[in-house]
Amino acid sequence: MFESIFGTLTSTTDAAVTAPTLLAALGVAFLTGLLISFVYMKTHKDNTPSQSFSLTLVLLPAVITIIILLVGSNIARAFSLAGAFSIIRFRSEPGDSKDISFVLFAMAVGLACGMGYLIYAVLVAVLLCAVLLTLELVRFGRPRTTAQTLKITIPENLDYQDAFSDILERFTLSHRLKRLRTTELGSLFELVYAITPRPEIREKDLIDELRCRNGNLNITLVLGTQNDDF
Repeated sequence: MFESIFGTLTSTTDAAVTAPTLLAALGVAFLTGLLISFVYMKTHKDNTPSQSFSLTLVLLPAVITIIILLVGSNIARAFSLAGAFSIIRFRSEPGDSKDISFVLFAMAVGLACGMGYLIYAVLVAVLLCAVLLTLELVRFGRPRTTAQTLKITIPENLDYQDAFSDILERFTLSHRLKRLRTTELGSLFELVYAITPRPEIREKDLIDELRCRNGNLNITLVLGTQNDDF
């Protein structure tokens, strides 16, 4: 029975695709997918890694391997497979460029496995994973300080344009007024700044200086920028 099944497999696909070839390619694809997924989780410790995306990285090389083995060099089969996949609609939340690079990484390994370059697939996966881990350990490309959002409440009789310029010059590398609005029926103003603090400053010292200037009204410092109102 198994001989008939494997015979059907080799007869419907290219003659070079045998059962041992398929199993070896899928085994390498799964192992490299596990390695890529492990590196993804290690390099996303600051942000909680997505379980669904981690599982996708494990399966993606194997899926690409199967597609390449099924298509082979048959042009008609490639066009029919492309038509079948064109009806699929993928819906996911937006990811960052690092997630996209991991998807391309997994696809490249799957292509190598499907084309039979198993040793090259393993070497590329190990080499690139080692590079990614090394860059993560040395914190390559990360700024010394992160952007923050500062909200200051001031009375209506205070000139907001130059009220805090000297303080922000001393405590930040850059600052920009993003939004201005009135509150409490126009009796108060809320100023929202995007700031990049200096690495050596203490947030408490900055807030104390601002409190002396705004009459001890409300001050909010958000670690990290926000796009929505808060």
